[in-house]
This record gives sequence, C-alpha cells and structure tokens, in this order.
Amino acid sequence: MPQIVHQIQTFLETAVFRKYLKRFGLFVLGLIVFVLLACGGLALYFNQNKTEIIAKINIKINENINGKFHVEDFQYKFLTGFPNFTLALKEVEIKDNQWAIHKHTLLKAKEIEARLNIWSLLQNEINIHKILINDADIYIYKAENGYSNVNIFKPKKKKIAPGETRETTIDDINLNNVHLTIDNHLGHKLFDFEVVKLESKINFDDEDWKTNLYLKTKINSLAFNTVHGSFAKARELEGNFDIAYIDEKQLLNIETKKLKIGSDKFDIKAYFNIGKNALFGININTSILWKSASDLLSGNISTKLDQFNLKKPIKVNCAINGDFNAEGDPKIVVQAVIKNNELTIPDGLFTNCSFNGIFTNNFKPANGFNDANSAVVLTHFSGDYENIPLKIPQAVISNLEKPIATGIVNSDFDVTKLNEMMNEKMFHFESGHARANLKFQFDIVDLYITKPRFIGDVDIKDATFDYLPKNVRAEKTAVQLSFTEQALYIKKIAYKHKKNIIQINGKIDNFLNLYYDAPEKMVVNWNIYCPNIDVKQFLGVLRKSQSAATQQKSAKKNVNFSNQMKSVIEKCSVIINLKADNLNYGALTATNTRATLQMLDSKLLLKNGSVQTSGGTITFNGAIEPKGNYYIFSSVAQVNRVDIASFLKSFNNFQIKSFDPRNIKGKLSSNANVTGLMSAKGDLIVNSMRGNLKFNVNQGALINFDPIVKVGKFAFPFRDVKNITFSDLSGDLTLRGEQIDINDLTISSSVLNFDIEGIYSFGRGTNLALTVPLRNSKNDAQIESKEERDAVRERGIVLHLLAVDEEGKMKIKWGKKGK
Repeated sequence: MPQIVHQIQTFLETAVFRKYLKRFGLFVLGLIVFVLLACGGLALYFNQNKTEIIAKINIKINENINGKFHVEDFQYKFLTGFPNFTLALKEVEIKDNQWAIHKHTLLKAKEIEARLNIWSLLQNEINIHKILINDADIYIYKAENGYSNVNIFKPKKKKIAPGETRETTIDDINLNNVHLTIDNHLGHKLFDFEVVKLESKINFDDEDWKTNLYLKTKINSLAFNTVHGSFAKARELEGNFDIAYIDEKQLLNIETKKLKIGSDKFDIKAYFNIGKNALFGININTSILWKSASDLLSGNISTKLDQFNLKKPIKVNCAINGDFNAEGDPKIVVQAVIKNNELTIPDGLFTNCSFNGIFTNNFKPANGFNDANSAVVLTHFSGDYENIPLKIPQAVISNLEKPIATGIVNSDFDVTKLNEMMNEKMFHFESGHARANLKFQFDIVDLYITKPRFIGDVDIKDATFDYLPKNVRAEKTAVQLSFTEQALYIKKIAYKHKKNIIQINGKIDNFLNLYYDAPEKMVVNWNIYCPNIDVKQFLGVLRKSQSAATQQKSAKKNVNFSNQMKSVIEKCSVIINLKADNLNYGALTATNTRATLQMLDSKLLLKNGSVQTSGGTITFNGAIEPKGNYYIFSSVAQVNRVDIASFLKSFNNFQIKSFDPRNIKGKLSSNANVTGLMSAKGDLIVNSMRGNLKFNVNQGALINFDPIVKVGKFAFPFRDVKNITFSDLSGDLTLRGEQIDINDLTISSSVLNFDIEGIYSFGRGTNLALTVPLRNSKNDAQIESKEERDAVRERGIVLHLLAVDEEGKMKIKWGKKGK
C-alpha cells in the first residue's frame, strides 16, 4: 500500500500531469467565460426585447384564459436555470370573469419563475418547460350552481397532428410555500393544503402524460363533507407519487407507497375523473394504531371511535369512492384484521381479542351514504370479556345515529368468572359451568351498551353460589333457560340448599320488552316441586337487600347488566305454583303441600294452599311481608280434623302455659282469620296475633288439665276430672295480641258440662266466667238429639265461677261475669 501511494505522488509531480492539468483548467475557465457571455447575451437580449417578450407571454396566457391576468413586473434571472431562459414574474394575480361575485382569486403569487426554451425564444416562440411558483395562494372555487373559477381556462385546441410540434410543454413544475384551497360548495367539500414543496417532472405522450411527484405539505382540511369535518386534519404529508393522466378518459391515476401522514406510512392508489364526470376513488392500506387511525378520520367518525381502543397496531384497508359534484359523503369502506389484541370499550375490556371488522357508510345501498346508513360488521370474533370467553360468528352495529347491535354469541366458561364482572355485590359463585348460545340485540346510547336482549339457550351445571342481598345459598344448582321473542322459558332449575331440594320450571311472558322498560309489570311464573322444603330457611328471600334503597340514588346514567338484573329482581312479580312432598315449619311436618305463591316486591301472597298434617288437612290463603326485624303475616285458614295434640305441639302450643299438648286429645277443625308477627327466624309470636278463631274438637279428651282439676277438686271431689272425654268441645275466640276474648267456649264432657267466656291472657289479666251445671253428664253422650242434650244441659244446680289472675297466679272464685 505505501508503494502505491508513492507511485501516485511521483505521477502527480511529473511534467505530463502538469500539462494536462493546465489544459483542463483552461477548458473550465473557457466554459465559465462562455456561460457568462451566454447569460450576459441573454440578459442583453431580454433588456432589448423585454417589451416584445412580455407581450408574447401576455398573449400566450390570455389565449388560454377567460379572465384577468395581472403581473407587477418581469425580471430576468441571471444564470438561473441555464441553458434555459429564466423569467421571474413578480406579484402575479389571475382572476376569472366572475370574481366580483364570489371574490375568490384563482392565483396570487409573489413570484412565478418561467423557464423558456432558448432556441424557441430566438425563433420568436414562447415554449415554457418549467414553472416554479413561490409564496403563492391558489384558490379553486366551485359554486352551488356548478360554476368554477377554473373555467377561466379555455378549452384545449385539437390534438396535435402527426409531424406538428407542441407549442408549449410545461414538463417541470415546482411549488414552494404554496397555500392550495379547493372549495367545492356544490358538493360541500373543502380541501386545504399548505404545500411546503412540490416537485414534478412530466413526460408527455401526445395529450397523455406521466410524472413522479414529490410532495411535502400540511393538511388543513381534507373534508369530503364539511358538515362532518376533515380527514387527517393538521397532519403533515410527505412522499412520492406516481401520477398518470389519460386524456381520452380525462382520468388521473395516482399511486404512492410508504406515504407519510403524520408518523404513519400508507400505500395508496387513487383515480380522479377531472372532466364533467367527477368520480373518484381512493384505496389505502396501512398498519396503524387504533388511536392514530381515528385521529385521521373526520370528526363524526373519530368522536365515536375514540371511545374504543386497540392496544396493538391493526392492518387496515380503506376504500373511498365518490363524486366531487355530488353532495354529502363519499362511499367509505374500512376493513381491518385484528389478531391477539386488547379491545377497550366503554363497558369494559376484551383480552385475547381477534376478529375481522368492516365499516361502511352504505350498509343498505338504496339508503345513501350517511351515519344512519352506516354499520360496523364483525366476523369471527373471539375474546375474553372480564375473563369470560366469548365467540361471535357475526355481529352488526347499524345506524350510527341511534346504534343497534345484533349478532350471535357463544360462550363456555366456569361461572366463578362472573364474580369479577359483578360491579354490584349480588351473586358470589363458588363453582359451576355455563354454556350459552344466544342471538343478541342491544341499543348503544352514548356508546354504552343498554337494554341487551337475547334469544337462545343458557345451560348452567353444578353451580354453587350465594345470593348476597337475601343471604340465600344454593348448592349444586342446574339451570336451563330458553329465551324467545314471546317469553323466557325456564326449562329446568335444580336447586339444593341444606334440607331443601327444589326443582323449578316456568316462564316469563313478554320478557324481552318488560325486562328494561317495565320490570314492575313483569310476572314470573314458576312451577316448583320440592321433595323436601324448610319454610323458615326461605323467609330470608323476602327481605329487601340493604342497598336496595341506596342503589337508586347512586345508580349511574348507564346501568350495567348486573345493576339492571338486581332492579328487576326487586320490582318484578313472581307467581309460584308450589308442590312439596314434605314441608317443615319448625316442629310442624306436612305432606302433599299445594299452594300458589305470588311475590310482589318483598311481599309474599299465598293462595289456594293446602297441606296434610297431624292426620288432617289445612287449607289457607294469606300473606307475609318483612317489616324491620319481623315478618307481618295474615291468614285465612281452615283446619279439618287434625290431631289436636300434634297440631298444638307443632306450633309450640301457641305459648300457652296453662296446659300441655299432652293434656288434650281429639280431632281439631277450625276457621281462622288472623294477623300477626313472626320473628326473623320464622317463629310465631303468639301474643302478636289478632283476629277471629272458631273451632271444634271431635272425639276429644282432656287429661290432667290443671284448671279443670282444680275446679273438680273444689266442686266435684268424687268425679274423675283427670280423664275427661268430650262429646262437644267448641269455641269462638277473638285474638287481641296478648289477650284472647273467649266469646263462647262450650265443653260437654263425661264429667260435667260447662261454658266459658271472658278474657284469657298469655301474661296478666285473665278473667274467665265459668258456668258449671252440677248434674252428672256422664250419659249425655248417649242422647242422640242435640236439642234434647241442650234441654237437659243446665238442669239442676248450676255453679257460677270466676277464674281470675291474681299476682300472676290463677285463682278460682264464686261469682258471675260482671259481678
């Protein structure tokens, strides 16, 4: 290497090199002198022929316009554009003949350079090869009647015949700092660009031409509909365009790759008809972030899209087709492919999200291009919503003025995942699995999902959960639901909780309409079969949740699905046709239970109820409603031949302390119309009962009943008052809480007959009047006729006694009631 460097240095020092260097220097100097002389000659030529050149340029321009051309001054630019002759036009204005009406100047430029062909100029011809426009405003205007200020340009002459030469071939155009506005009032379109730089070299083929154009500009407005706003507003655009013009079709084709708009790159193909037919089409491909794409769209679209987001870039194709002469929007079709992305919507987040999406503003071709006819179509959608996996083969969001979404959704998941999406603490799931196959429809208000409606099936298996507002727990529950236009069919609910086993089916008529619009009018019809049911365990279902009252105050404008469900549960009416093989209420055990129950708000109505218990039957109608820490109940009941001892024992002897259920035997029949209270645990509070009770006991017996034994010892020391059988035991009572008015209590027994009236108290205040005939009634039962029994009942000596409360103890005294 050092040897090569030495050889080069040696050559540069030789006489031969110095001779050639001198000759080359003389050539360059001569060339410079020639250029200076030529340019000087051209300057001299311009100065000598300025008037003629200006006149020819004016003629050339005026030959091609219908309007006014004004230029402040012409200057020759020495050496600029050599070997062409460069002429600078200062303070140029071009106005059409109707400028006074619309006031829009077509061209206003501080300077326009026109580079003329020298040989044509020397032959007294003006042939412009290059135009440079600097610091200019170009305003292309089209009025509502279709008139445009570009009509200033006269129609072209006939095509060039073979052998003719083109008069003027502007094959090089440069723009620097040019403000270009295309204001189309006919089509309500506005395109506004700040052109920093434009460079274009044009190749002509007769009237056809091609160019590769470099453009750097800022987009102030790209509005295809000024009502809706601009695309790519305030974005910088930079790139190279391959442009071809076909004169016969008056068609302009444009293609660009990696065009920069802002920080994103686009591949674009477009065509524009520039004659009377003003059709155009633009096709755009890119990979872009959702937010970046939304920012490039017009305001009417971006304000909606900004409520959504996709975390990763998406592949997008956008096709825009329209007519510059037509009013309204062009046809817009956007297609996107999303893979393994995260989709954010106003109501939540989809993870592991993949789908194909299409946006069109011409969903139904006959209805035009507008928001009302716009739609988003999703296909092959899959994703996890709040960890719930969803698949949607196809969904459509139509009418973007009042959006409605329709489609089909499939899901298969563990129900424990529902815990994460419940904003209201309503259900807590411990186990179970769900499958759903549903057609859906829902409104979108302010971009939030509202009033979702479903048609299809939901199948839940082995679900264990707590319904927190009512403190109800369900274990190993199975649910089968079928949603139809007419009703929601509950095909099967299998429920197990503690001792309770419940199987449910039923339906809710007009479910889809009433669920959101009038839940208070919704009637849920249940058919419930229970092999075994404990009534007390279900009383908690009636209580209102603690948040029921406050939830209405704190509810947001957009109530989500869990809040709406809770509201429906609180407001709807429930009618239950109950059938139970075994029913337990405390110590009461009943079989073959039948009843119709209606749940209205937190009130439970019981109709046409019947049970078999204690060897007899009970039929009833009634109501139960929570109030504070108690339940208010009312009941109209008929008891038919139940075993009285067993019956009293089942109800804890109604808290009567003066005798034990073991003291009495017989078959009880009664009619009762009572109200009262039950405790939070469902126990009867006897001293709260009010109403009327009539009863009779057949085949009755009184064994070791303390008040009677005391009377017997006092009045009948020689009779067996410890074992008394009855031919008649009946009464008419009025219940007044802690006290009972005994209107009539008739006892016809084997020992004696007596009648009782007065007040019996569970606490203090007992005051009973007893009428006791002394005759022996042992054989009265053998008298067949009731009239004859009544006739002999009070023969002989009759005792009048009082059973009164003295300091909490029962005392027997002589006397009559009121004396």
